[in-house]
Amino acid sequence: MARALDALNFFLADVRDGLGPYLAIYLLTEQKWDQGSIGLVMSVAALAGIAAQTPAGALIDRTRAKRALMVAAAIAVTAACLALPLIHSFELVAATQSLAAAAASIFAPAVAAVTLGIVGPKAFAARIGRNEAFNHAGNATAAAIAGIAAYVYGPIVVFWLLAAMAVASVIATLSIPANAIDHRLARGLDGAADGRGEGGDQPSGFAVMLACKPLLIFAISTVLFHFSNAAMLPLVGQKLALVNRNLGTTLMSVCIIAAQMVMVPVAMLVGRKADDWGRKPIFSAALAVLALRGALYPLSDNPYWLVSVQLLDGVGAGIFGALFPLVVADLTRGTGHFNVSQGAIATATGIGGALSAAVAGYIVVGAGYSAAFLTLAAIAAGGLALFVAMMPETGPNAPVLRGGDPALRRVL
Repeated sequence: MARALDALNFFLADVRDGLGPYLAIYLLTEQKWDQGSIGLVMSVAALAGIAAQTPAGALIDRTRAKRALMVAAAIAVTAACLALPLIHSFELVAATQSLAAAAASIFAPAVAAVTLGIVGPKAFAARIGRNEAFNHAGNATAAAIAGIAAYVYGPIVVFWLLAAMAVASVIATLSIPANAIDHRLARGLDGAADGRGEGGDQPSGFAVMLACKPLLIFAISTVLFHFSNAAMLPLVGQKLALVNRNLGTTLMSVCIIAAQMVMVPVAMLVGRKADDWGRKPIFSAALAVLALRGALYPLSDNPYWLVSVQLLDGVGAGIFGALFPLVVADLTRGTGHFNVSQGAIATATGIGGALSAAVAGYIVVGAGYSAAFLTLAAIAAGGLALFVAMMPETGPNAPVLRGGDPALRRVL
C-alpha cells in the first residue's frame, strides 16, 4: 500500500499542475501571444481552480468513489492540455485551461483523504511527509525529462510527458484497493464528539480568519508573498525563451529542478529549527529573499544569471511550505479551527497568486520585464514590512498565544 501511495504522489506531481509554467513558454513561442494575454489566460485558469477548491473538498467528503474522481480528474486535465495545439483563440484556450485547473483541484483533497483513510490519524503526519517527498521527486524528474526531451523535440514534448504521467497516475490510483480506504477516517470523523464531523455547522473560514488579528496579518502576508512570487517563474521562462527560443523549455526545466533541489534541505532545516529560532524571523527571511530575488532578475538577461537567481525560489518556497501549517497550528491550537483556517488562507493566497500573472503581464507590455520584476519585489518588501511590524511570534516561546487565540474560541 505504501508503494502505491508513493507512485500516486510521484506521477500526480506533473499532472496536478497541468502545463504550469510551460504554458507561458508555449503560448509565447509557438502561438505568438503577447505577455498581457498570456498573463490573463493564466489568471483566468487559476481563478477557476480557486473557485473549484471548496466544492471539490465537499465532494471528496461526501463520495466513496475517491479513486474514480482522481482518475476522471487526471483524464480531464490531460485532455484539456492535449487540445491546446489544436486551438488558437483566447476564449478556447482560457476555457480548456480553466477546465484543467478546476479538475486539478480534486487532487490535493483526494490524495489527503485517501491517505488518511488508509493509514489513520496516528500515522498521517509521517505519511504526508513521505507524500511530499515523492511529490518533489516527481516534479524534479518530470522537469528533467521535459528539459532533455524538449532540447531534441521542441516544446511540444511537454504535452506527451503530461499524457504519460497521467496514464501512470491512473494505474497507480487503481492499484490502491477500494476496500483499503476507511471513508469515515478519510473525512476526519474519528473522535468527533460534538457532531460537527457528521455535518454539523462549521464557522465560515473567513469568519475564523477575521476573528483573530494575528491570523489575519499572517493571511495578508501570505497573500502578498504569493502575489509577488507566482508570476516570477513564468516571467523568467518568457525571458529565457526570448533569449534562446529553442532552449526556452529546457532552461525552464533547469529552473524548476534547481529550485526543487534547494527546497528539500531548506524545508528540513526549517522543520528542525523553527522552535529554536522562532517562526517570525524565519518567515521574515522568506519574504526578504523573495524581494531580493525580484530585484536581482533585472540585472542581467544572461541565462546562467537567471537560473542562478531562480535558486532563491527554493529558499522562499521551502520556508513557506514548512512554516505555513506551523503558524496556523500555533494560532488555532485548542480551538478546533486548524483546517478551516488553513482553507481560508489558502483561498486568499490563491486569489493573490492568480492575479499576479495578469498584473505582471500587463506591466511587461507597458514597461518591460525589469519593471514587472521590480514591482513584484516591492510587493514582497511591503509584505515583509507588514509582517515585521505587526505579526507576533507564535512559537513555543510565545506564552500569550499558547493554546490558540481566545477570539477564535468564540466563533463557533
